[in-house]
Amino acid sequence: METLSRLFNMALIGTLSLFAPIAPLVGCAVTFVAVDFVTGVAASRARAHAQGEEWFFESHEAWHTVLKLGFVVVAIAMSWLVERFVLDFVTLNLAKMFTGFTCAVEFWSFLENASQLSDSPIFVWLKRYARRRIRKEVDGE
Repeated sequence: METLSRLFNMALIGTLSLFAPIAPLVGCAVTFVAVDFVTGVAASRARAHAQGEEWFFESHEAWHTVLKLGFVVVAIAMSWLVERFVLDFVTLNLAKMFTGFTCAVEFWSFLENASQLSDSPIFVWLKRYARRRIRKEVDGE
């Protein structure tokens, strides 16, 4: 039994070490999703309070975020594996591009939540600025 346990541990550690280079990407994506989740819950609560409705935390929303987070981590890992072992003859930075896209979407959502939570016009301005900047980059100007 001890030998089987050691074999399992070695396989687990070997697999985890394979994905060590993408740990910063996963950490960044997890942070962005977590910040968006917390601000989203706070914005939902503030919106319900402003409308005079009773607010309560719904666990299915939390599970939705957990599922999204799982898909994001798996997608980062899969894109890194393709880039590293399948398309190793060309530098595409697929994992970085996917992580950047994910973080940009979560940042956008954070700005929406922050503009609902705060009376400060800076968040509304940042949201508009980000929208203009994204359009400029997409249009290739």
